[in-house]
Amino acid sequence: MFPFWTNTCWGGEPISRRSYQERKLKFLQAMRDDLETRLAGLNAAIETIERQLNREDTAA
Repeated sequence: MFPFWTNTCWGGEPISRRSYQERKLKFLQAMRDDLETRLAGLNAAIETIERQLNREDTAA
């Protein structure tokens, strides 16, 4: 992802500070949501492997 909030030419007019901050906030929130999704996937994969290892330990 590229931080598009710094492009003042977007739309042809300079943007207000508030608009700049709102655009930046939405971008950062989208990045956070993406990272949370990836982290949830990693946690699920780790949990699955740990469960499999625990099953192997009890079976042996």
